[in-house]
Amino acid sequence: MLDDSAAYVDGPWTHRTVSAAGARFHVAELGEGPLVLLLHGFPQFWWAWRDQLPALAEAGYRAVAVDLRGYGASDKTPRGYDLVGLAQDMASLVRALGAADAAVVGHGVGGLVGWTMTAYHPGAVRALAAISAPHPRRAARVLFSGGPGTRHMLRAQLPILPEHRLLADGCVRVGELLDEWSAPGWPDREAQERYRLAFSIPKVSHCSLEYHRWIFRSRWRTDGLRYVNRMRLPVRVPVLQLHGALDPVCPPDTARSSRKHVLGPFVWVRVPGAGHFPHEERPREVERALVGWLREIDGERPTADDSRQR
Repeated sequence: MLDDSAAYVDGPWTHRTVSAAGARFHVAELGEGPLVLLLHGFPQFWWAWRDQLPALAEAGYRAVAVDLRGYGASDKTPRGYDLVGLAQDMASLVRALGAADAAVVGHGVGGLVGWTMTAYHPGAVRALAAISAPHPRRAARVLFSGGPGTRHMLRAQLPILPEHRLLADGCVRVGELLDEWSAPGWPDREAQERYRLAFSIPKVSHCSLEYHRWIFRSRWRTDGLRYVNRMRLPVRVPVLQLHGALDPVCPPDTARSSRKHVLGPFVWVRVPGAGHFPHEERPREVERALVGWLREIDGERPTADDSRQR
């Protein structure tokens, strides 16, 4: 087992801890301009956005990648892993970062948090990019599809055993999940090692599974019913949906049906040759789509090079 030093990966970004919603969140930050908040998925941490942080900063944005509650160097609290609470975390973080709102970019469960923010904290979200993340009201189709995501979700409902399985043999199962859920050619050795080390941080294995336990179990509880009803509210901000053409966890057509829940401008981008992690498997394609979309909704912004020339 390790302390949380595995989450502090060197790079052009700045690391710091920000207090929000009664917890401390570790962020990696780069650039100046309108805030773009990057929310990772499972089984990862902020480092999943290592390619997008410089690209967004170069495009004139303040890019902030956060370790979600229970991950990386953020607090591992006893509770708070429901989507409503996690959306509150991120809305509070936007304010703690000194911004009125953010373009929220979320992958996987981070994308579900982003969708939830649009219903519970619409003023904090000026736009949403959902990567490998269908709208929560469409996610039930994935949950019961019988694919690898379903198998993982069902196994996660057991007590204690799933945590031990993820931690066994230096978190080798984490590497196996990355491999099973991606297209051929990814992850490379560095990604395997980074994610296995970060998952070895105390309590991460348990906290990460608490997300999946709430998503599954809440469907038959009053809190889950209240959530589903609230998520009927249409999404009125611009939405970009990016999805790997070969995603084995969530079929692209299921994700694309999220369009039915969006009243604002909607853009769908299918990433060829990518599985469940297109921002890491095909980072250049994702960066082009993301930056192009942001410039379209925000208007052309001066790049970092332009600012230096002035």
